[in-house]
Amino acid sequence: MNLLEISNIEKSFGDLRVLKDISISVNETEVISIIGPSGSGKSTLLRCMTMLEAIDGGSMNYCGEQAVTSKNGLPVYASKNQLKQIRRYFGLVFQNFNLFPHYSVIKNITDAPIHVQKRSKDEIYKEAKVLLKKMGLEDKANYYPYQLSGGQQQRIAIARALAMKPKMLFFDEPTSALDPELTAEILKVLRNLADEKMTMIIVTHEIEFARSISDRVIFMDGGVIVEEGKPADVIDNPKNERTKAFLKKMSV
Repeated sequence: MNLLEISNIEKSFGDLRVLKDISISVNETEVISIIGPSGSGKSTLLRCMTMLEAIDGGSMNYCGEQAVTSKNGLPVYASKNQLKQIRRYFGLVFQNFNLFPHYSVIKNITDAPIHVQKRSKDEIYKEAKVLLKKMGLEDKANYYPYQLSGGQQQRIAIARALAMKPKMLFFDEPTSALDPELTAEILKVLRNLADEKMTMIIVTHEIEFARSISDRVIFMDGGVIVEEGKPADVIDNPKNERTKAFLKKMSV
């Protein structure tokens, strides 16, 4: 099943065209890694796909529901209520965790399901404890973010996203704020999610990780998709000179 279809996405900041005619479709259970140099448009694309940034052109469809249509070359977003519903299809994990500092770990995880989804408190707390165990943090429920390492905070951020029961998860450089040891913790969590068939789109600079976890790798540069395909093709046997140059630089 197709969970996300974006077509001909355009995005500019002033005179700078950051995304140029980007089209991607994402299938259920697929893991897609987006790689590329800084300033290539990767994070902007993620912000557009998750509707944190408004697009300037193109269309987006989530699970068969039209989030943005194109009329006379201009994007038209669905109604506020429709978008609220569509946003429930996905979760987003930021590079800087974005936990609420004044909430305990358990409250960070349970707050949105209780207040946004209006689900049963007992059920949500039970699920939150299962998620904490899954993240190896069952003893941290009553801690506050400042009492946790960066890797622990990022695992809580992932648990918080999962608590909303999304159909897919977006990750924006989930390890860029972490040292190598903590990075390994997060990559292990993402591997486990991939094994459980969670659909994921991961913007990452971890090339080895992208190779090992992805069904598909997208290489972006200069606001366009330069190359796309299986990791064995894009990472191990790139066709485009820009891809080759980038990967050579990353392996130095």
